Amino acid sequence: MTDTSNTRPADSEAQAPRKSRLHRLMRYIPLIAPVLLWAVPCWVLLHTGQHWPLPVTLVGTALFALGLVGMPLAMVRGHGRRQQDRAAIVGDTLLGTSWVLFTWSILLGVPLRLALTVADVDESQDRARIVTWAVLGTTAVLLAWGYAEARRVPRVRRVDVQLPRLGAGLDGIRVVLITDTHYGPLDRTRWSARVCETVNALEADLVCHTGDIADGTAERRRAQAVPLGTVQATRARVYVTGNHEYYSEAQGWVDLMGELGWEPLRNRHLLLERGGDTLVVAGVDDVTAESSGLAGHRAHLAGALNGADPDLPVLLLAHQPKFVDRAAADGIDLQLSGHTHGGQIWPFHHLVRIDQPALAGLSHHGTRTLLYTSRGTGFWGPPFRVFAPSEITLLVLRSPHLPTSP
Repeated sequence: MTDTSNTRPADSEAQAPRKSRLHRLMRYIPLIAPVLLWAVPCWVLLHTGQHWPLPVTLVGTALFALGLVGMPLAMVRGHGRRQQDRAAIVGDTLLGTSWVLFTWSILLGVPLRLALTVADVDESQDRARIVTWAVLGTTAVLLAWGYAEARRVPRVRRVDVQLPRLGAGLDGIRVVLITDTHYGPLDRTRWSARVCETVNALEADLVCHTGDIADGTAERRRAQAVPLGTVQATRARVYVTGNHEYYSEAQGWVDLMGELGWEPLRNRHLLLERGGDTLVVAGVDDVTAESSGLAGHRAHLAGALNGADPDLPVLLLAHQPKFVDRAAADGIDLQLSGHTHGGQIWPFHHLVRIDQPALAGLSHHGTRTLLYTSRGTGFWGPPFRVFAPSEITLLVLRSPHLPTSP
């Protein structure tokens, strides 16, 4: 568990300029990333002394050039105004493939080339070709494995969480968290049903969905989302919006989740009572809600807690981990979030950490607040998960107080 409560103001001030520079740099990534993703492996695999036969070099270079041009075009057609699912699948798959190929061209290709040179392995051409086949083989294995990881039903991750203010009557409350299902161009209706079956087997008191249900409108992805209506909980099923809802008519998703029997916690709360003790279960809209222009949509913690007894423990649902700064300032006991996907395709997690305070798991913020960040139940875009497995999370809340004897 990471404790961030002792971060000094001076350190925060020193990091602020660095973060702002990083954010400025991020603006240019969409322009330079496609070139780097395709040009670097093309150079490493084809043009660093391999001396392939001319037809191989020409065909290989043409394939990389096709990827460089085709990937952004397919993604624009798939995720832009046209919303063509087939184009989205092609573009997303090319994006994931190029990222893995780029990563291992550098992380494996360069060190392996140096190692073979030091070991004086044959001629330069042989060393270069060994590097090419090693990188291609590693990429193929990781993509196959990553695809299987992305498409499988997530494993259940159990976490016991002790909340100092939780009453003894609520000890052992079972909270199941699913998030970032991202129903999208690849039809996952059967996968959705199997996820819900897994959730039901956990016999939860409370089931939470912390947003990013789908990529696309509720009308378009309805068939994939409908199995969420079969989820069972002894107390409540609650939901908050994620940033992707605000790309796809968020109010439609709020309405559909209500129709499916989920309680949308849009800057409001409900009370969970057991054994004479009470837990406040609150939720806020995603932090991008206000900029969406939708009337009444914004992340409003004060509104979510309006009327709640300040002495009661609070479980807060907020899609993005970075909302924890506000949660900690208000003394929230536990925040549940998603959004990060655990990086989804390693080593993308380094970029995620530029924007978010936590990547996955349980972390400590401020004097009292715990944050649990899920790696997500589904996947966004590229149908791959590499060293960032999906999860269905079972959180068992524990009280430090012993029940009083009758």
